[in-house]
Amino acid sequence: MKAVPMTRFLDATDVAMLVRRIGLGTALQQLASCVRQDFLRWPRFEKAARVASHSPVGVIELMPVTDGAQYAFKYVNGHPHNAMAAMPTVMAFGVLAEVCTGFPLLLADLTLLTALRTAATSALAARAMAVPGADTMALIGNGAQAEFQVLAFLQMLGVRHVRAFDVDGGATARLRRNLAHVPGLTVTAATSIDDALQGAQLITTATADKTRATVLRDGQIGAGVHINALGGDCPGKTELDAALLRRARVVVEYEPQTRIEGEIQQLPPAFPVIELWRILAQEQPGRLDAADVTVFDSVGFALEDYAALRWLHAAACEHHAGRHVELVAIPEAPADLYGWMLQAEQGEAEGGQAQGLLAAGKAGLGMAVA
Repeated sequence: MKAVPMTRFLDATDVAMLVRRIGLGTALQQLASCVRQDFLRWPRFEKAARVASHSPVGVIELMPVTDGAQYAFKYVNGHPHNAMAAMPTVMAFGVLAEVCTGFPLLLADLTLLTALRTAATSALAARAMAVPGADTMALIGNGAQAEFQVLAFLQMLGVRHVRAFDVDGGATARLRRNLAHVPGLTVTAATSIDDALQGAQLITTATADKTRATVLRDGQIGAGVHINALGGDCPGKTELDAALLRRARVVVEYEPQTRIEGEIQQLPPAFPVIELWRILAQEQPGRLDAADVTVFDSVGFALEDYAALRWLHAAACEHHAGRHVELVAIPEAPADLYGWMLQAEQGEAEGGQAQGLLAAGKAGLGMAVA
């Protein structure tokens, strides 16, 4: 009988345990390296904007991409009001498959990895675009992304001072509590957005409301500042003043997608932007002058999830994480799916008989049946 190929499966707990085993700082560095490597292979990927199904309360999306050797997709939602029901606003899982056979190599929770890859990509962009030596960041929106953003910027840019603001003071308190023991890091609770911006050369916005908002106004932003805009990630949802965008050097992940979902949905189609891969490949400079205002208009792109799944699969194999499951039916005679079904039914029946005999034997010996 031929060996049946199996899919490696990692549930949410498996992924969390693996990240802890590797160490969050190391995981962020490794993920950032994978994201950078794959952005530098940009022309090799078959790319498409994600497929989104919008409802009045949120969105469910599929994000596919392939380099011709491996294919990946992520299922992800965005439901801002989930927090009121004690559920995450973003949940995700993903699949990595080999193109030559179509076989799924990996099925895994990506809720945690989405936060990690978003933070790693943000830090990559900021490292290429921010004024060198920037060590103070304003963090506007202190939800589930917040700790990962802070730690990625600490790890990759040396940011030591974070001025955090959220309309929910409890979110900021949680952030400060979770990061209180990180060496060399100070997180200050700001009383307002203007207070958070004081002395910050870096700004990250990561708010959750599905509205066309103006979190940052043009007049609030001085020269030389870099902004990571993460919250404007679907049609009708924005965070930045259009006037601020017009005077900024704007970098995006995948232009066709960001035109629909990003901050630049507010601007005409002819408004010039630069894709991140060109910055990372040094085809374009991150900034032309120290006084430039630069914006990374990030909506999240499937290539980042491909990199995350590629990293996760390699790390799981190295650390023997997760388990193998028979995710898809592979009959010994590939065309005989019906016969395979009957064999599975027969095996189930024989297994049930064996359990019955075992229980009867235990009963006869006066043993408890587990």
